[in-house]
Amino acid sequence: MTMPSVPTPDSRGDTELDRLYALLPALYRLRDAEQGGPLRALLAVIQTEFDRADADTARMYDNWFIETCEEWVVPYLGDLLGVRGLPPEPAAEDGGRSFSRRAYVANTLAYRRRKGTAAVLEQLARDVTGWDARAVEFWQLLAVTQQMNHVRPQSLGTVSLRGANALELVDTPFEQGAARTLDVRHIDNRRGKYNLPNVGLFLWRLQSYPVTRATPRPAAGLPDGFYTFHPAGLSAPLFNRPRTEASISGLSGELNVPGRLRRRALFDELSAPPDEAAPGFLDADGPPAFEVLISETPAQLVPVAVSRDRIAICHLGDLPGGDWRRPPAGKDVAVDPVLGRLSLPAGVTPDRVQVSYAYGFAADVGGGPYDRTASVTRWLEPDTRPVTWQAGVTQDQTLLPSSTPEAPLFPTIQEALAAWNSYVAANPEACGLICLMDSGSYAETLTGSDRLEAPADARLAVTAADWPRLDAPGLPPSLLGRRVGELVPDGVRPHLRGDVEIGGAGEVILDGLLIEGRVIVPAGDVRQLRLHHCTLVPAAGGLTVESAGTPGQSNDRLVVSLYRTISGPVVAADTVRRIEIAHSILDHGGTGAMTGALALEAPEAELESVTLLGRSRLRELSASNTIFGAVVEVARRQRGCVRFSYVPPGSHTPRRYRCRPEGASEAERVMPRWSSLDWGEPGYGQLAPGVPCEIARGADDENEMGVFRSVQQAQRVAALRDALDEYLRFGLEAGVFFVE
Repeated sequence: MTMPSVPTPDSRGDTELDRLYALLPALYRLRDAEQGGPLRALLAVIQTEFDRADADTARMYDNWFIETCEEWVVPYLGDLLGVRGLPPEPAAEDGGRSFSRRAYVANTLAYRRRKGTAAVLEQLARDVTGWDARAVEFWQLLAVTQQMNHVRPQSLGTVSLRGANALELVDTPFEQGAARTLDVRHIDNRRGKYNLPNVGLFLWRLQSYPVTRATPRPAAGLPDGFYTFHPAGLSAPLFNRPRTEASISGLSGELNVPGRLRRRALFDELSAPPDEAAPGFLDADGPPAFEVLISETPAQLVPVAVSRDRIAICHLGDLPGGDWRRPPAGKDVAVDPVLGRLSLPAGVTPDRVQVSYAYGFAADVGGGPYDRTASVTRWLEPDTRPVTWQAGVTQDQTLLPSSTPEAPLFPTIQEALAAWNSYVAANPEACGLICLMDSGSYAETLTGSDRLEAPADARLAVTAADWPRLDAPGLPPSLLGRRVGELVPDGVRPHLRGDVEIGGAGEVILDGLLIEGRVIVPAGDVRQLRLHHCTLVPAAGGLTVESAGTPGQSNDRLVVSLYRTISGPVVAADTVRRIEIAHSILDHGGTGAMTGALALEAPEAELESVTLLGRSRLRELSASNTIFGAVVEVARRQRGCVRFSYVPPGSHTPRRYRCRPEGASEAERVMPRWSSLDWGEPGYGQLAPGVPCEIARGADDENEMGVFRSVQQAQRVAALRDALDEYLRFGLEAGVFFVE
């Protein structure tokens, strides 16, 4: 990410700013040089204003076209086409949007050409909601006497028990070969499906997040050669990386949606003869669903991907006996996509193993490889406080030789912190940035002398981001190499194994990290701690702020900010000034049902769109659009307010405004239900389908309460139902179903 700055000869290059100056006769340029270049400086200012006018003209030209226009122009272009039922403009979050109306307007003419067909309804659902979709005409799955002019050979009277792949697809949007009896219940309430006028629109709320060249976790308690794809050692399912459909005229398949990978589908794909192989999940033409990369010796700096003919798809573990399995003869690796596991042959001990895969989650929350440019802009502040020192950390041995004193690269975080400490000792007002440039695992304990520390007037940020190198020919020397203040916060998810200690009296920022350990602020005088887009593994720890109760050791100036973060228990001393939490999940740290463990214990807290999975105790509280999963106790109830939130019975809070449940009559009916309460599961923290509408649409913008309010699920579904009125064929009924 290149941050904007005031154009100067150093930042833009002499050639770019001297375009007007070069048009002057040489005589005037010589005389100007003799006088110190005042004319050149004047023309540089004029050139800057000219560039701004030129950019504004280009922007207006881009606004003529739906593909390039700004979001606010979309409804005006839609009005020219007579688009009806245009979804409301999505609420902006950090300069971005959960979904856009651009595709809905762009494809309007294509909708009208094929109005009423299943392909149009499917594309309409995808464009309006922003989620991948699949349209199913349920009449094709009915067990009825078939008309000879429209024979459906795939719809048999009984299910074939020999088709293992078809049996796996039963009760999914891709069901084939299973005939159903008539269901007369209405489809609109997601109860009835199989009837002649019914069309089902299946939406994938879970998104696929690709992780590239990550470090798999050796399985605990097993011999060498057994790994989990998840760096924290969880058996989490792998997801498909969806591929864009070529046209609007066809229905989507499994390759086009971010669904869970299936063993049978991958096994059949790898077992098919080369001349009969159809496009599949591991094709070289598209992004493969997963890759296993191996370095056999330390001299092999770049791991090489195992070819598809050397991969076996197996069921690894959780069978009678519970033993993991080795790859069969002739194979280099065995993969279980359902459990997210892999194994190598016995006796094979490679120097390094890496994996590329995709996991599923509901939104851009926690440490992940998604684009965090808007989030980084919140705290980087290049105009008011530019970065003065920057370093990169990478396990890629091919990048380390490009390290320079001006742009240093280190193989460990500890070495980067040592370089920062040396720099900030001589520059006490420095603003430092450490970029973790890959998705590897770093088993480092950052405590004691290796802790993250910023002096009183300094700032230190540790973020997951690439530090790009510019070596294009023709660039001025000032633009070559890696430049301080530039980063690309996208595509990487580094994993830290160990505790992280925060020290000093300045500001420390963690952004985009997966931390398997505790974040500790010992007794001291830290001014600010920000955790943005981080995951503090709930079962491994959380955030703890300590206080010694003596001057300079009570952290009484400390402001803690958690933004789009997943964390275990947060415990802060009552001397802390304030805790701000937004769009985050706080977990009690256990598994399954919520226990009495604390999810949050702090003084003054401000919560916005937070899901708390555990009990809470606070001194003061201001909360909006929040789900308290267990009883909350607030000491000072004369101050603060709780609005548009779910507060369990038995809680003691400040005054409430439009909170649920309202009275004992609602207490048993209105309560949240989640798809999963176990961190690492794709549906973790997500409200389950069928949750009472008082919670599903109980936020102040009529979306769901809790961490996923910004997903705007209620608005997406409402916009889809409005759009269906124009494109659904007369006599048909449509229902919306979520694929979990």
